[in-house]
Amino acid sequence: MADVDRDQIRIGVLEDRQLVEYYVEKTYEERVTGNIYKGKVANVLPGMQAAFVDIGLGKNAFLYVGDLNTYYLGSEDADAIDSLRKTSIKDILRVGQDVLVQVVKEPIGTKGARVSTNITLPGRYLVLMPTVDYIGISRRIGKEEERQRLKSLAEEIRPDNMGVIVRTVAEGKGIKDLKSDMGYLKRLWDNIRMKQKGGKAPRLIYKDMDLLARIVRDIFTPEVNKFYVNTSYGYEKVLEQASLISPTLKDRISLYMGQEDIFEYFNIESETERALERKVWLKSGGYIVIDHTEALTAIDVNTGKFVGSIDLEDTVVKTNLEAAREIAKQLRLRDIGGIIIIDFIDMNSQDHQKMVIDTLETELKKDRTKANVLGITNLGLVEMTRKKVRQSLDEVLEKVCPYCEGRGRILSEETMAKKVEREISRIFRTRRGEAILLEVHPSVAAVAIGAGGSRLAQLEQRHGKYIFIKGKDDLHPEEIRVKAVGSRVKLENFAMPVREGQIIDVTIEETHITNPNDGIARVDGYVIDVEEGADLLGEKVKVQINKIYRTYAKARLI
Repeated sequence: MADVDRDQIRIGVLEDRQLVEYYVEKTYEERVTGNIYKGKVANVLPGMQAAFVDIGLGKNAFLYVGDLNTYYLGSEDADAIDSLRKTSIKDILRVGQDVLVQVVKEPIGTKGARVSTNITLPGRYLVLMPTVDYIGISRRIGKEEERQRLKSLAEEIRPDNMGVIVRTVAEGKGIKDLKSDMGYLKRLWDNIRMKQKGGKAPRLIYKDMDLLARIVRDIFTPEVNKFYVNTSYGYEKVLEQASLISPTLKDRISLYMGQEDIFEYFNIESETERALERKVWLKSGGYIVIDHTEALTAIDVNTGKFVGSIDLEDTVVKTNLEAAREIAKQLRLRDIGGIIIIDFIDMNSQDHQKMVIDTLETELKKDRTKANVLGITNLGLVEMTRKKVRQSLDEVLEKVCPYCEGRGRILSEETMAKKVEREISRIFRTRRGEAILLEVHPSVAAVAIGAGGSRLAQLEQRHGKYIFIKGKDDLHPEEIRVKAVGSRVKLENFAMPVREGQIIDVTIEETHITNPNDGIARVDGYVIDVEEGADLLGEKVKVQINKIYRTYAKARLI
């Protein structure tokens, strides 16, 4: 399911009517993973066997010695290069050197992007690796005979001294399809090499596809029964991309025309909210608890309400097996990466331990992101890793809670503003009235209204209704209070509690963001922009209302 909005794209992948993958990309935020840059080495750190590379972003990118290759080290002698890597990175790179790198991990928090000189160019059936000499077959292709057939085809079509990975979707495909895909990728690489030769570093050489295009390329396979898109713009874009990549699947693309929000209709909204919860209940009555730290993710398994019917060992095994399946699903859905420690309930039998590990590994095979189960430690904990290339779901949808000083998280203002829009849509579908009045936290109201009321105006135009949004300090940042639905005139009196010419007493609460000389006061959540009021912060003053607008009023000091 694709929810294509003006400021973000959301994708939900369902298997057996259950949400298993969720992607979100904000159109106003630049995604850099997959992009290729002509960078310039800014620092070389022998003690870390790494270098920082300026690629034109705010923070320098991190390049580890293991992510270098012979192609860019000026030698085809792999043994010589390995010897250099074992000594010092300063023998390989120098400050000021130009280097072609690809972002393999998004900047997260205070860390810059991670880059590699091992370039990968994904196509529909193949991934071209122009800087290494290697052939790989997707681990999801299980039949050895098919693996050998595809390996022979890959050997036949790959360019000299270049590597290729055959993707899962290539299973059963012939030489014609693979050759066409390789031709496209080779032309793309030739174009990148040509761009690399000209111009100064740092600069962008190649920009990866946006989320919609990547979904069509990587996920929209013959196994997908239906691809729903909720806007005409998104529908046309998916059709166009599918025409180039998978024309036989075009008839599976549908424009969702329902009145209800597409994610609500397919129950994705509630599934997403559950994916942010710390505790996940199992059908048996047991549950798992997921905790994130800076270094790793810890998952604890508990029997909870499940008491079983045979004996304790049977109860424990059944809980652990169900938990293993759910953990694999949650890792995929929440996009949790890095080191993961799982504390299953203690089992006495080694056979039972093997059953649980085998179940976990089997379920992880459904995951497109590489994961490795390392085994059980002496403490009885299961160690595993999952590749982390982007922010996890909670990092995308939430922010650090200002109330608990970082010990927990709450939904960001942008996420809450989208919830406000969806709540307005839901109410107008179920209740009559030409206007609605909602109250939310002031920080949420500011985002929902938008600069100069732009976002509110678009929302009103979409529904053909009058919408009043007030900021209230006494509300929690995640709370939405619907005050009334009814006539415009009646709600206008509630929403705008002052009149032009009126003289009132107010307290200057903060400085205006864009007009630093002005102060901001509020009357029952309604914003008063007090001209030249910034110097009176925290003081009670008398003002006269000059002009009133839908979302605020202008006033002057008396």
